Amino acid sequence: MARTAIIPADQPGAIEEALRVVQDGGLVAFPTDTVYGVGAAAFDGQAVGRIYEAKGRSEDKAIPVLLAGSGDLQRVAAEVSPDLRRLAARFWPGPLTLVVVKHVDLPLEVSPSPRVGLRVPDHPVALGLLAAAGPMAVTSANRSGDPNPTTAAQVLSALGGRIDLILDGGETPIRQPSTVVDCTKDPPHLLRPGPIPLEAVLDCLARR
Repeated sequence: MARTAIIPADQPGAIEEALRVVQDGGLVAFPTDTVYGVGAAAFDGQAVGRIYEAKGRSEDKAIPVLLAGSGDLQRVAAEVSPDLRRLAARFWPGPLTLVVVKHVDLPLEVSPSPRVGLRVPDHPVALGLLAAAGPMAVTSANRSGDPNPTTAAQVLSALGGRIDLILDGGETPIRQPSTVVDCTKDPPHLLRPGPIPLEAVLDCLARR
């Protein structure tokens, strides 16, 4: 790849251009409420594999799937339990990633294990692209092990020439990765601390 294009996310036709890249099996970086992510169509295993190459990411690490809304849960989760619906209704869109048993249709490139992390980001650019493209495998738009990017310029510095397109939506508002909670455990188990405390998740489930 010779060049990474970068366009303002509010430019007319920006989402449509990003959608074309995704549909062609390319990689697009874009802002979320937490940090910038780089993503590909979740059901395109070859495209998802390019994310590992671009980041220098170990292939045994799963890539989360971002959704436009909880209505897409049945496409990516093996089972949509009442507890999962309750947490989605309470915390999505927002900085909470919920780990569930993945749908059989998701390729191994998304997750080599039976589990996958799911999230609906609270950012208009991300939601616009996800609504157009459908579920996307998305992880932080950096080289593995480097700081998480919160601006398009940081993404370009890290992944320029390795991805196809960057949507520049300004600095991300939270500037911290999402909380990750494993919902395959009972009670749910905190895998990564973040903006939403585990106590809030457990409290939500306790109000059944």
